[in-house]
Amino acid sequence: MSLYLIGDLQGCHDPLMRLLEKIDFSPSRDTLYVLGDLVNRGPASGAVLRTLMRMGDAAQCVLGNHDLHLLAMWQGVRPPGRRDTAQTVLLEPDANDLMDWLRHRPMAIYSHGWLMVHAGVLPSWSVQTTLSLAREVQDVLRGTALQEFFKSMYGNTPAQWHDNLRGADRLRVVVNALTRLRFCSPGGTMEFTSTESAEEAPAGYVPWFLAPSRVTVTSPVAFGHWSTLSKGKNPEAITLQANTLALDTGCVWGGSLTTARLGSVAGEFELISTPCRRAQDF
Repeated sequence: MSLYLIGDLQGCHDPLMRLLEKIDFSPSRDTLYVLGDLVNRGPASGAVLRTLMRMGDAAQCVLGNHDLHLLAMWQGVRPPGRRDTAQTVLLEPDANDLMDWLRHRPMAIYSHGWLMVHAGVLPSWSVQTTLSLAREVQDVLRGTALQEFFKSMYGNTPAQWHDNLRGADRLRVVVNALTRLRFCSPGGTMEFTSTESAEEAPAGYVPWFLAPSRVTVTSPVAFGHWSTLSKGKNPEAITLQANTLALDTGCVWGGSLTTARLGSVAGEFELISTPCRRAQDF
């Protein structure tokens, strides 16, 4: 039995299939943990969702910002953006089944010693706090108030977590941290305008995983979301910092699709990649 973590798929079905073939993945034997952004920007979001659905419990997927955006489009709350491609899924005969499966995916997973999220974790959150707050969002996604949730989900404020937050503000902070976070202040105030590399943090901010006194520093954290994290460098050169593993290597932008095969000891892994071959896949 092998355990794999995989970065952002974003509708890149052909590279996914090549990578699964390369690692000889078997749903009857192995488990794949997908770190969010299953859909959008790539050409085959529907095919990606169907492949993961067919795997059953062998594919454990957290939700990313693009996945939530597709669900908001499904609920008629948000129109497609200029670069969106995932909306084509909503025209397919099994659209409702796909969306129902998607909205039942978790916002965070803790398994085999790893905390898995799409984007990041605020400095003051422990593993248990992260999982508890993730469940609050999951409960709403699986309930009957989807439209109301998505109508209030978008926005950058509040930019900092407070235990006394309630209602839409509370859920928005949790969603933004888990699915959009790149930089924050040492005190945990989130910044959403910059998408640059880790070395190009805006003044007064740091990559979330380098925030001082980050509570989760003692537990390995795997995340995706940040394809420009190592811009201009070998991605593997800065993949592991402060007990975190970044696995978005920019497949949808012509980079590669990367998985980490976990070792028998928490924090150990082997990286395996396949080129996106953008000219062929798109």
